[in-house]
Amino acid sequence: MKTDPPQAPSAGGRGDFIAALKGLCPRCGSRTLFAGLATFAPKCRACGLDFAGFNVGDGPAAFLIFIVGGLVVGLAIWVELAFSPPFWVHPLLWIPLAAVGTIGLLRIGKGLLLILEYRREAREGRLKDKP
Repeated sequence: MKTDPPQAPSAGGRGDFIAALKGLCPRCGSRTLFAGLATFAPKCRACGLDFAGFNVGDGPAAFLIFIVGGLVVGLAIWVELAFSPPFWVHPLLWIPLAAVGTIGLLRIGKGLLLILEYRREAREGRLKDKP
């Protein structure tokens, strides 16, 4: 019995976010985007799309550090003003929360950026000729 290959996720904001969350290939929809926690596979094992041609860089990491950092600082100030805990509570709470938040969201951010680059045909150092 032959099964149909997975379909590529639909283009659009929510579809792209779900595809990044699941690590789906932007071309065929297989779960082949990542080889590790936040490391891209060299290419899709199902359709052969070369992920090395995409330039995700450090953009998602820097962006997430600012977002998570802002949230953690806001929460730390609120906890300090509302509860006045001992000093040792702050490092105990906020360092792991910041690390887990940034690393946890890094996979989604990198995947989303790669999917958006694929959808918009953006490549490093390549100009698309106009017809």
